[in-house]
Amino acid sequence: MQVDEIRFLFAYDRWATRRVLAVLDGMDSAVWTRANAVGDRGLGGILVHHLGASQRWRIGLQSRGADEGPAPEREPLPAIDELRERWEAEWAAVDAWLPTLTDGFIGYVFEGVPVWQMLVHVVNHGTQHRAEAGALLTAEGQSPGELDLINYAEEQAAAGRTVA
Repeated sequence: MQVDEIRFLFAYDRWATRRVLAVLDGMDSAVWTRANAVGDRGLGGILVHHLGASQRWRIGLQSRGADEGPAPEREPLPAIDELRERWEAEWAAVDAWLPTLTDGFIGYVFEGVPVWQMLVHVVNHGTQHRAEAGALLTAEGQSPGELDLINYAEEQAAAGRTVA
């Protein structure tokens, strides 16, 4: 895997997450705060966990394991707008970090696992939680629509932005 492909996957992750966040307007607070909808988490908890996991992986890799990063899941559930703000801050941090990645770094093997596989895991982990959130949102009549990578890829190709 090459760095440009990792950047493409992270761009997809952002695109799909934004689609989920975009349909949260008007969400009933009982639905947002409900627990135990999927495992021990509800809609809000799922999306906060997705953010926290993304932050921890980025910070852990960026600091070479020196910093574990935040655990927003242990904080009171934020309001929807606050969660969106936290995502925007995380994406700004990702935008500053991704250009520093090199093929050498993502090819580095840490405890038997290449860094590129860890980075793909971050995106795949997000896919799991977007799917959970998407199912809950659809049940509430607020579907985020298609979230598949191919939809993002086709949109990028139509706009003349592709990764070869």
